Formats: sequence, C-alpha cells, structure tokens
Amino acid sequence: QQVNPKTVTIGEIILVKAGEKVALDGKLKTEKAAFNTAALTGESKPDTKYRSEAVFAGMINLETVVEIEVTNTFEDSKLSKILEMVQDATARKSKTQLFIARFAKIYVPIIFGLALLVLILPLFFVQDYSFKEWFYRSLVFLVISCPCALVVSIPLGYFGGIGLASRNGILFKGGNFLDAITAVDTIVMDKTGTLTAGVFEVTEVFAVHGDPTELLSYAKAVEAHSTHPIAKAIASYHPGSPALQAEKTQEIAGHGLLATVNGKRTLAGNSKLLDKFNISYPAELRQVAYSIVLLAIEDQYAGYITVADRIKPDAKEVIQTMRAQGLYTVMLSGDKTAVVNEVAKELGLDKAYGDLLPEDKVNHVQQLIDQGRRVAFAGDGVNDAPVVALAQVGIAMGGLGADATIETADVVIQNDEPHKILSAIKIGKITRSIVWQNVILAMGIKIIVLILGAGGVATLWEAVIADVGVALLAILNAIRIQQKKV
Repeated sequence: QQVNPKTVTIGEIILVKAGEKVALDGKLKTEKAAFNTAALTGESKPDTKYRSEAVFAGMINLETVVEIEVTNTFEDSKLSKILEMVQDATARKSKTQLFIARFAKIYVPIIFGLALLVLILPLFFVQDYSFKEWFYRSLVFLVISCPCALVVSIPLGYFGGIGLASRNGILFKGGNFLDAITAVDTIVMDKTGTLTAGVFEVTEVFAVHGDPTELLSYAKAVEAHSTHPIAKAIASYHPGSPALQAEKTQEIAGHGLLATVNGKRTLAGNSKLLDKFNISYPAELRQVAYSIVLLAIEDQYAGYITVADRIKPDAKEVIQTMRAQGLYTVMLSGDKTAVVNEVAKELGLDKAYGDLLPEDKVNHVQQLIDQGRRVAFAGDGVNDAPVVALAQVGIAMGGLGADATIETADVVIQNDEPHKILSAIKIGKITRSIVWQNVILAMGIKIIVLILGAGGVATLWEAVIADVGVALLAILNAIRIQQKKV
C-alpha cells in the first residue's frame, strides 16, 4: 500500500520496495541495502547502507524490499528542507518584464498627447486655422501611431522562438526567459546527469602479470555473484571475454568478495579487503579518484579495475564551444572532489567544486551573482532545485530530472543532451534579433509617416495602409524564426 508521508509518525516502520523512493527520513532496519542517492546528493556512486544507518527521503532503493524506522516527520525531512530552500530562492529571483509591457506604458500616453498637440497648437500659430483640417491631421497621426505592428509581431516573435525551441527538444516557460538567456555570461552545471550519464562502466583493466582479459575473466566470475551496481558494471563488461565460474563465494560486508575461480582463491574488492588478508599492493592506488576494484589471486596482488560514471559524448565539445563564445564554465557537484577534478580536467572547465551539499551550491551561485555575473545553472537532481531557482536562468535536464527541479526551472531540456544548452542560447539570440528588427522596422516607418501626416502630406488612407503594411511585414519577419536551424 502506498505510504502517505504526511500521516506517518516518528517510530513507525515503513516498507520500501526495489525501485521505489524513500518517502521519509529514517534508520535502516534491514541488514543492508543499496540506494541511489544521485538525485539527493549528486553522488553518482550508489550508497550501501547497513542496519541502523540513516537514510533520507528522496533516496531510491535499488535491490530488495527494506524496512525503515521513521525518525523525522514529513515537514522535517531532508527533502522538505530542500523544497523550502526552493521557495526562498524563488522569492529572491527577480522577474523580467516583457518589453512590450514596459513600452506601452510610455508610448500610448505620449502619442495621445502629441495628437492633441497637432490639433491644438496650430490654433496659436496658423492664421487660417481650420479645425476640420487639423482634426483630420490628428486622426491621421493617431492611425499611423497605432501600435498594431508591435502588439502583434513582438509576442508572435516570442511565440516563434518558443516553438523553434520545442521542435529542438527545449521548453522555455515564457518569452521573458528567451530574453534572459541571451544575457548569460556564466554557465554553472551539475555533474551527474548533466555532464555525465549517471551510468557506471569499466574504464580501465590493469594486470600486474599476463593478459588483462584473463584478469577481467576472474573479476567477472566473482562479481557475477553480487548485485552491487559496480559489480554489475564489471560483470556486464566485455561480453567476449572467456567465461569462468566462481565457487564458494563469500561476501565480506564493506570489503568485497572472496571466491574460488579456476581452482584459485580470488579476492575482489576495495583496499580494506586486501589489508584484511595482509596482501601488499601499490600505496598510490588509495589516491585513485574513481571507484576501484583491487584483485588478488592466490594471495598475490594481481591488478585492478576502475569503474566510473560515463561522460556524455557531447560534453567536452560543448564546454569547448562555451569557452570559445566567452562563457565562464563552472561545475558544482555533491560527488567526491577527486572525481569532480578528474572530470573537470578532462572536459576543460574553468572551475569545479566537489563534496557540496545543496546549500553549498546555492552559496557558490549567490557569490557569482554578487560578482555581477549573469548565471545560468543546469542540473537534474532534487538537490539542484534550490540553485536552479536562484540562478537568473534555471535549466533542468528534463529527461531524467527530478520533478522538483523541472517545476522550478525556467528552461527544460527534454533529452538531457548538454549541447542543447548552447541551442537554447542560440534560439534566445535569434528571437531577440527578430524582435528588435520588428521594433526598429515599425518605429522607423511610423516616425517618418507620423511627420508626414502632421505636415498634411500623408492622407488617412495612406496612414491605414502604412499601419497595416508595417504590421504584415513585422508578422512575416516573426514567422521567419520557425525556419531557422540550430
């Protein structure tokens, strides 16, 4: 039965099935369980929790049904705290007013006043003043000054930009965000789910002696008996490698696995496992940034396998293009600093920070804003929602993104591809260009015809044709946005 978080009290036991999100903070009552914490902390590596350890709302149970004793009510849960931060950040975020709204407040009264002046002023300066003639001229003035071209073509330009974006898998939640994204000079991004795929894969197999493929076969035989995500990544890697069978497999909690493979005692796990069995190995392996599985065969160190979150195929090219366009690039992540630095080095980012909590990300972005930078933040996890709300332009990587982040964001990228960030900026610039072309076209022609109308050169029919003609030209120009390629 579905748990209603708002009705559960402290001390109650809740069941969480495999694949479900934990609804409330609590203590694990089951012996152990693996949780995906990427949406909550930004940590790409699944977290194994043991009995009595704390688990938090928003974590996803990966394997079997687990029991959790509730320790916090819904209002006091970690997830609720993050949502409160979203509200605070949203309150500090200024709303950009559309150009047409600001313009109309000034334009309409000025034009009406000028039309009155066209009617009244000649009374004091023209000897043969004719009320009928100057009333006609004031009507011509009013007709020509009618803001139809602006009122119709400017919103149509924004609608066209939104339509162009949607055809490219990008959702803008308003025309004002098309304006805002063109002013951005700093792109801040999360790591997991934004620049990396959030999927583990083997990155290196190193064997002290012999063929790495043989070492991989031993590792796969052992790891096939584990349900840990890292073990699954190794077990599914390189399907063409020779198949071996493991016997007498024994799991040593928090360390790794012990088994007999091909008649040889084989260890596969972290450095603590080899320390436990007094097996020496290179000390520098403790400093490896990515997740590493050490292997020992017959009590001799045999090599290692590194497993890491996969960088998205277009991420490096995107970062290079951003920097070439003069954008300052920053990565903020809850993942380990060593991992973050490795990814940042490979991608060529300007700055990168790891081991960050949601409030730390907010502080970093606020510092950039205080420095006068126009910041766009792209992220996908629940932990990214507060900073997405704070940034001048919040971008949610929507394909795998958390609901809270998508709801908070100004722009949603539906397929999680980083290059769509550049596409969104380009669409914003195209839209701004078309809109300003319409503004200059409409105002330029109107000012010329207004002068002619006030001087009695332009007739009322010419004024009507000029007004409608300018509106049609502006509309056709706005429609051009739909034909643009990004």
